[in-house]
Amino acid sequence: MQLTPVQIILTILAVALGAIATRLTPFVLFPDGKRPPEVVTYLGNVLPPVMMGLLVVYCLKSVPILSYPHGLPELISIAFIVVLHLWRKNVLLSIGCGTALYMFLVQAVFVS
Repeated sequence: MQLTPVQIILTILAVALGAIATRLTPFVLFPDGKRPPEVVTYLGNVLPPVMMGLLVVYCLKSVPILSYPHGLPELISIAFIVVLHLWRKNVLLSIGCGTALYMFLVQAVFVS
């Protein structure tokens, strides 16, 4: 299906408006000087680690434990990420280096 130029422009505008609305809403609801409700503060504190845990479970749900390489690249990479994060306290560094290590392991070390 070929999109017309008008459809493309309308799609871009809709996505842009959605992005602007989601970024502007917190500033409208909670302007400077107004404390957000306790539930919002609580969710802001607990949701980031919960989402990381959810992503870990999702990524590991189909790891073949009973067949080669028995989940070793994933286990090594997760251990590396945990140690690096405890040492440097930098999420982007931990995830980036962990991903690079995992890709190296599956492409060069644990080749099927």
